[in-house]
Amino acid sequence: MSAPIQERWSSHAIFILAAIGAAVGIGNIWRFPSVIGQNGGGAYLIPYLVAVFVFALPLMILEISAGRHFRGTVVSAFASVRPSFRALGWLVCAVIFLILSYYLVITGWTLAYTAFSATGSTEPFSAFSGSFLPVLFGMIAVVLTGIIVALGIRQGIERITVLMVPVIIIVLAILVLYCMTLSGFAEGLVFVFTPDFSALTRPGLWVAAFGQAFFSLSVGEGILLTYGSYMDRQQDIARSSLIIAVADLGVALLAALVIFPVVFSFGLSPSAGTELAFTTLPLAFSLMPYGNIIAMGFFIVLFFAAFTSAVSMLEVSVAAVQEALLWTRQKTAAVVTAALLLISLLPALSYSAARLSLFGIPVLDLMDETIGTIGLHLSAAILAIAFTWFLPREVFESETKQSFLMSRVVFPLCKYVIPAALLLTIGVHLVAGFEIPDATYIAGAHYLNAWLQTGGLVTFIAGILAIALIIDKVRR
Repeated sequence: MSAPIQERWSSHAIFILAAIGAAVGIGNIWRFPSVIGQNGGGAYLIPYLVAVFVFALPLMILEISAGRHFRGTVVSAFASVRPSFRALGWLVCAVIFLILSYYLVITGWTLAYTAFSATGSTEPFSAFSGSFLPVLFGMIAVVLTGIIVALGIRQGIERITVLMVPVIIIVLAILVLYCMTLSGFAEGLVFVFTPDFSALTRPGLWVAAFGQAFFSLSVGEGILLTYGSYMDRQQDIARSSLIIAVADLGVALLAALVIFPVVFSFGLSPSAGTELAFTTLPLAFSLMPYGNIIAMGFFIVLFFAAFTSAVSMLEVSVAAVQEALLWTRQKTAAVVTAALLLISLLPALSYSAARLSLFGIPVLDLMDETIGTIGLHLSAAILAIAFTWFLPREVFESETKQSFLMSRVVFPLCKYVIPAALLLTIGVHLVAGFEIPDATYIAGAHYLNAWLQTGGLVTFIAGILAIALIIDKVRR
């Protein structure tokens, strides 16, 4: 059998929209405001801006450049650097696949609350998670994601991107205009944009900012490498990356300007975390003029953002498996989606009437605090090291038009500073353990010690990596 023919984006604008769709997710709409609230407001913006433009943006440029240069999947790109690095490619796939398995559970929550808001229901999160509805909606989210990826780049991912990404931005802008009429808008504005410089000495603040930046921009997960492989040679990678980063930041700030005016107008707690999005905000919406419409708009944005990110995550694994086994896209998507359905049951059941847990900790929290924190940083560090230390600088320069800035600033950042910062962040997180709860993406009540975090990470990744390596052996 011959290798599958790789599709291309239909235009430069579509690539940028698709990458924005991958970047903009629950990290922007829900997690970003939540972490701002938990860290006292504007103080968080300073480390976050540093993390985005000094660390995440350069790595984004490197990752897209590697994808376009090698014109392959995460696995084949790593193998092109060194044949022995193929296992590292599968490792990155394993990390993103496991993150997706619980991310889709959260996506199911957003879909459920979209349905609730459409019917005028103010279902408390405790009641919702005390039923089996999270499992049902999680499975629906998995299947919908699999269908879009099965349709391919132009028929599936492009169409959903063109529909959903503009809606996210337009609806958020309309919601901000509405929130400007609320009594708490000025207070929310001050809260978001007034920094408390004394908070900058807290290591948890910086760890949270780094984690949010990399997760929100989809950097270091293989997504941008995969999407970059579908780019035309004429497209300017650096300029595209800057547009994506600014758009991602803009959406996060728009979300904050929707949420905090509501919070302060109705006397809510800005540090409520999970409860803020799924319990307190719906209650506040119900008390507002046209509240049902506002609630529906908010949760549509939250679902669309989560869904476009989920599609991009699944594309990484489907592309890699399709390339390895030489199956059709439809067959590959069906098999990978079926596997995802099974694995997603574990985190879904942990926030349901079943209360599935390990060591008294919900499985979703366990996965988030291992794969979603340490695993993501490790994946990004591996990617940065592999494509700088083991490839000549000329490869990077050929994809970035031999720009002085790219060659003399961005490449050294990716080679030295970013891997060091990522490895240091992992070390700080493991040493501090439960003392840095801000580093998690799902604001839960359970925090693991270093041994449990490391053991959980190794166990989760080893299982998926073993399956991936079996796939590779079958191909050979």
